Amino acid sequence: MMAPRHGERERPMALEMRSECEKCTAALPAGSEAAHICSYECTFCRACAEAMDGTCPNCGGELLRRPRRRV
Repeated sequence: MMAPRHGERERPMALEMRSECEKCTAALPAGSEAAHICSYECTFCRACAEAMDGTCPNCGGELLRRPRRRV
């Protein structure tokens, strides 16, 4: 992200909140506690994340529970 120009405010970045698991396509709505993501926002359900030992198959990063968004 580029630094804001003089006089501009920095805009917060928002997560994409992808709606399904990349592996099994299980539904993962914004308020779901089952969604797990890596730092690149690859998204997996809890069962798939656990089956992959908490490691993203795309980047090798750690999969953590995705923050919930108020719906």
